[in-house]
Amino acid sequence: MNFTKTQIKQIEDKGLTIEKVLKQIETFKSGLPYVNLKSAAILDHGILKLSNEDNLAYSSFFDTQKNNLNIIKFVPASGAATRMFKFLFEFLESYNPQKETINGYINKHKANDLLVFGVGIEKLPFYDIVLKEAKKYIPEFTTLPADVKAVEFIKTMLNQDRLNYSFSPKGLLPFHKYKDHVATAFEEHLFEAALYATSKNKATIHFTISEIYKDVFNEEFKRIQAIVERKTNTVFNISYSYQKEETDTIAVTTKNEPVQNIDGSLYFRPSGHGALLSNLNDFDADVVFIKNIDNVVVYKFEKEVAKHKKILAGILIKKQQQAFTYLKQLENEKLNEDNLIEIARFLRKKLNVIISNEFEKYSYKYKIEYLKNKLNRPIRVCGMVRNEGEPGGGPFWVKNESGTISLQIVESAQVDKKNKHQKSILKNATHFNPVDLVCGIKDYNGKKFDLSKFVDSKTAFITMKTKTGKDIKALESPGLWNGSMAHWNTIFVETPLVTFNPVKTVTDLLKTTHQL
Repeated sequence: MNFTKTQIKQIEDKGLTIEKVLKQIETFKSGLPYVNLKSAAILDHGILKLSNEDNLAYSSFFDTQKNNLNIIKFVPASGAATRMFKFLFEFLESYNPQKETINGYINKHKANDLLVFGVGIEKLPFYDIVLKEAKKYIPEFTTLPADVKAVEFIKTMLNQDRLNYSFSPKGLLPFHKYKDHVATAFEEHLFEAALYATSKNKATIHFTISEIYKDVFNEEFKRIQAIVERKTNTVFNISYSYQKEETDTIAVTTKNEPVQNIDGSLYFRPSGHGALLSNLNDFDADVVFIKNIDNVVVYKFEKEVAKHKKILAGILIKKQQQAFTYLKQLENEKLNEDNLIEIARFLRKKLNVIISNEFEKYSYKYKIEYLKNKLNRPIRVCGMVRNEGEPGGGPFWVKNESGTISLQIVESAQVDKKNKHQKSILKNATHFNPVDLVCGIKDYNGKKFDLSKFVDSKTAFITMKTKTGKDIKALESPGLWNGSMAHWNTIFVETPLVTFNPVKTVTDLLKTTHQL
């Protein structure tokens, strides 16, 4: 494939190479394999269920350790709020007030989201803000017929010349209404972090955002900093990064030819949250908490959520310390066969690593090498919530091309649903991943791992999109907590539903954990 000089410069300016772009195009042509599910991870078979005593022990252990650790909370926050209001946009586009009432529209279209929105409208955190704005634009607002008032209320929320909520970053939308103020998701992450992600009363929180929003995030932090720091007795270090241009991927037509813009330049797209591995790889931290921007709760639930975060972190530190002890022994001491079996048992029982059936036949030297290779990896401890129909990646035992079986977080799009056996395993999943992770990204010598070395590149996604009305194909990197962490050591732990409170649609803000 021949690129023009202008296109080559465009590729190089993005920090990409021609070879990488050609490899991406080849991936579109050859396709990507589905994952091979061995079985669902369930309680006592891949998912740890802890007793109350265990919970208390791990939480307390983390509290004793945290002041000696460099801790970061990592929050993917680049998304705009557009999807939250999708059903409202559809309503504005298709509703005809001359021909039907809003109730008639709801019944005709079975628009349950719109019904819930209408019933709970006064409980939305931004109700008073929108009402005030609507009256400013339409002085006679309060005297309008009910249906007209409802339409104008929605327009005030969404229209670009009014509040323009749908194009705001989700992290800066009003999320929770308290007696004296309205809090954004960004603010709630600060209050929550103060309860678990602190070391010596300092909390470092990193948000990955769209660069165009940096100033508004900075303004929000300046507005609330003094209040939050006083209330939490915590000093906050807030930083931001953006999805790097070199992680963008080229888009192709349905015939696998590069899509070009009107000016002849190549059309690149962001490659999904897996691209954020590069941002995560920049950190020098002992413990990294990962949690999405929209997964927050009102204050009265924060201590319960924080408790389970500390439990996961306690497990991480405890298992990591033992792994480091074993790695130093493997490097410096003469170990006997019983010692090696003990380490292999730790890998299998505590880190869910399937040890080769041939292990006992290996030479002493290769056993040492094998155990070091399996132990010396990043560790992730992931909360898993019982599946109650919410979307999200699930925990599974997966068999790769070389026959190795490992614990993985798998999205349903990665599974061949035409294969009855694979579909059956998918249906047997009892839990899902709410993006609730605590990660150890340093080795036993205190050096950062190069996280790019632990990615399974074959777990990328090819998705269908449209551009100017035409179908195109897009390539997404292996998901940050999916294939990007495929070769990490993994522990799955059951956590309660209170830890999962995403706001995917605006009516989610009416749920108990988002209401005072």
